[in-house]
Amino acid sequence: MRRVRASRSLPALVVALALVVAGCGGAGDGGKLRLTVATFGEFGYEPLFEEYERAHPEVDVVGRGADFDAHHKGLVTALAAGRGAADVVAVEEQYMPRMRQSARRFADLSAFGARELRDRWPRWKWEPGVAEGGDYVFGLGTDMGSLAMCYRRDLFERAGLPTDRDAVAALWPTWEAYAQVAERFAARVPDAAFADSAGTVYTAVLNQAEENYFAKADDSFIGDTNPNVLRAFRIAGAIGAAGRTAKVTTFTQPWNAAINRGGFATITCPAWMLAQIKEAGGADGAGKWDVTEVPGDGGNWGGSYLAVPAQGAHQREAYRLAEWLTAPEQQEKLFVRDGILPSEPEVYRDPVVLEHTDPYFGDAPVGRLFAASSDTVRPNHRGVRDADVRPVFGRALGRVENGAQSVDQAWEQAVREARDVLR
Repeated sequence: MRRVRASRSLPALVVALALVVAGCGGAGDGGKLRLTVATFGEFGYEPLFEEYERAHPEVDVVGRGADFDAHHKGLVTALAAGRGAADVVAVEEQYMPRMRQSARRFADLSAFGARELRDRWPRWKWEPGVAEGGDYVFGLGTDMGSLAMCYRRDLFERAGLPTDRDAVAALWPTWEAYAQVAERFAARVPDAAFADSAGTVYTAVLNQAEENYFAKADDSFIGDTNPNVLRAFRIAGAIGAAGRTAKVTTFTQPWNAAINRGGFATITCPAWMLAQIKEAGGADGAGKWDVTEVPGDGGNWGGSYLAVPAQGAHQREAYRLAEWLTAPEQQEKLFVRDGILPSEPEVYRDPVVLEHTDPYFGDAPVGRLFAASSDTVRPNHRGVRDADVRPVFGRALGRVENGAQSVDQAWEQAVREARDVLR
């Protein structure tokens, strides 16, 4: 579930640390066993916690939330300190390679039977959660972020573009074609941007490639020479330099406001993005948005895992909760209610999921769209230092959007900064 919020402020980190440190399990009300679950963004777990408590009256489940950056920084700090982590913690996919390096700070879930769950997930989703040749299981997959494209039907109509989702998909078989549609749109609708940001476009293009910043073979840095990275940067940079974006950072208040007022016409949307658009768009946005296929070949943006820190006093009970939360039955409920796409093929190929439509998005067949995208996902290798390098290129695209640098200048600076970060 990739709800990446950009906050890196000290107050946010302090709050996250407080949440993580306060998250240690123990005795709850009435002598119940209290299990804490630390997540970021919106996992949709609260109703499931209540359901679990009804089935296990001896357990009290407490959810703790923070923004993306603060959550992971707080978790890293608690793991290093050997105390203060919640009983169950969420880890976003870009942090999994780093967590694998210190997998022993997490409980070996195979001791509780996790290895028997292997066939729930495709290989590409299972493997980031295991270490030591696959013998040590430290994370269970939750959702994934199969890509689609969300677009404003009313703005497309104003631009003289088709509004039918199949016809819209036919406009952009490639990202280069998507950029051309941006120019057509701008000529007819000067008061709205075509995309929310160059960064969002960049992320989507990059996530369709198997390798980006680091080599799959040896995890060496290749972001400065990989044509996949340069292509994504040039496509997104050109759209930004031409003024075809709203220049808003995803999940910030300006981004929410732009959605609410119709400030941009398209956004690459993984499944979990639908809930964000609904929240920002409010009731007035219902029926104005639709969903269609993304340019290129599928792709995945985000996805998370649940892990059990080894410092916890109730590891077996925490595992049982994590295993239940990631079970197919619960994953299906999360998709139908919140649009959170499960990473288990058994679930996203289930007729209940395939036939699911979303009235907010004009009854778009979101189940079918995201399932089809899921079947074309190619594993996207994330290096151990991915979280250090990725923001460098995002900031570079921001400079292009703001007119501070050309695409070439921003690229050259990003490459230099990435190399410096890795020294």
